[in-house]
Amino acid sequence: MCNRLPYGCDQTFPKKKTELCHAILKSMSTDHNSHYAIIDVETTGLKAGKEKITEIAIILHNGTEITEEFCTLVNPEIKIPYYITQLTGINDQMVAGAPKFYEIARQIVEMTTDCIVVGHNVQFDMSFLKAEFKSLGYDFQRPVLDTVKLARKFMPGQGSYSLGKLCTSLNIANNSRHRASGDALATAKLFEMILSFDHAPENISMTGLHSGLSKSLIDNLPEQHGVYYFYNSKSELIYVGKSNNIRARVLQHLSNNSSRKATELRTSIADVSYTLTGSELIALLLESYEIKTHKPLFNRAQRRTLFNYGLYHYTDEQGYIRLKYGKTIEELSPDYAYSSQAEAREHLFFLTAQFELCQRLNGLYPGTGACFHVHIGQCRGACCGHETPESYNLRVNEALERYHFDHQSFYVFDKAPDENQVSVVKVVNSVYKGFGFVPSDLVLHDPSSADDYIKSYPDNRDVRQIIRSYLKKNQVLKIWPAETID
Repeated sequence: MCNRLPYGCDQTFPKKKTELCHAILKSMSTDHNSHYAIIDVETTGLKAGKEKITEIAIILHNGTEITEEFCTLVNPEIKIPYYITQLTGINDQMVAGAPKFYEIARQIVEMTTDCIVVGHNVQFDMSFLKAEFKSLGYDFQRPVLDTVKLARKFMPGQGSYSLGKLCTSLNIANNSRHRASGDALATAKLFEMILSFDHAPENISMTGLHSGLSKSLIDNLPEQHGVYYFYNSKSELIYVGKSNNIRARVLQHLSNNSSRKATELRTSIADVSYTLTGSELIALLLESYEIKTHKPLFNRAQRRTLFNYGLYHYTDEQGYIRLKYGKTIEELSPDYAYSSQAEAREHLFFLTAQFELCQRLNGLYPGTGACFHVHIGQCRGACCGHETPESYNLRVNEALERYHFDHQSFYVFDKAPDENQVSVVKVVNSVYKGFGFVPSDLVLHDPSSADDYIKSYPDNRDVRQIIRSYLKKNQVLKIWPAETID
């Protein structure tokens, strides 16, 4: 059981996240004396501070077993959007009599004191908890572990690391998906699997591995950003992966018996090669290209695009821009790409609600004439001619703007394997052109000098999504707008 401290008690935590995670993982591999608070929240939307919590579940875990559970609906004191109700099943009537957040705040603090907070995409849950506590004048800080990152680290080779897909591939039951209690319990089971692994081996036993695999080769792998390649005894490429630490990731593969697929890959590896990139963005782009080009046996889940559904727009006869999701079409470039139909539909509901668009025009409400949301003030009447196309289309374009690059044409400069070089990615008119490595002194004043060093790579929706997503979440050395480059 977690030790309890008074509400509002000052606490200090390690300043460096990397040191914290290293200490936690070390404790995970040696004993289970740490205490964990596995948390999941459901909310009225995606933006903490603006949206509110509608449900929270906390599962206390001592590293061996669950010791305490808490779950409650929360009255958000604002309306729950229709698309959220469609996703979670939580509506305004259900939360009307539930406690408000300030009524359960003390219990949350007490339950999580001296605990490491664990969650699947834990920063989302923590951002909402911090915002709720901030409104009460309390600074809620806890060390965290993200089971998305842990699963990627200790369960390499999974087709997807979403909670739903991991539950399916690992046979974790979750009969209450998108409800706090169901997702928290599923996360707890996933975390228990991770706790049971032999983490981050410094050395590897060659017992059970392919006889042709050289231990000296494994011992001398670099601990740097790059792409690695596994080959079988016939020198056939069977797997491509990327990592910020190639040696550590390869060691994880070679000690991974978590599934039949992982064991089959482990025993098939007869040789390993790698390409250093210096940059995680370059590693992601190169990995995507190699998988699409060579179609390795154990990259089955990534052979086809990771984004099989897209969001498209078109202008109808009345001049209104309509949004529509559907299976991706090679000849068309989607405004945004999704890994599943459910993700596409959920996001279109979100955009429609967020920008007060029309469900009927976006194919989310059946029939003809005015949609239901006109009557409740959530649609301004484009579906029945009460709003002009010009006015409506301004909000559609605003909704779509976030899915374009900030600049039509630009270079991305980042680290390279050689300290005297920088890596460069080139995009022209929103089309990916390729990447390369260029001497640092050449691009200080003239970024176009990098062109001679850039190798051409094919553009596709996956690499555009990789670049968009990476630049949104990570810092690079420099983004150089160049609207006139070709």
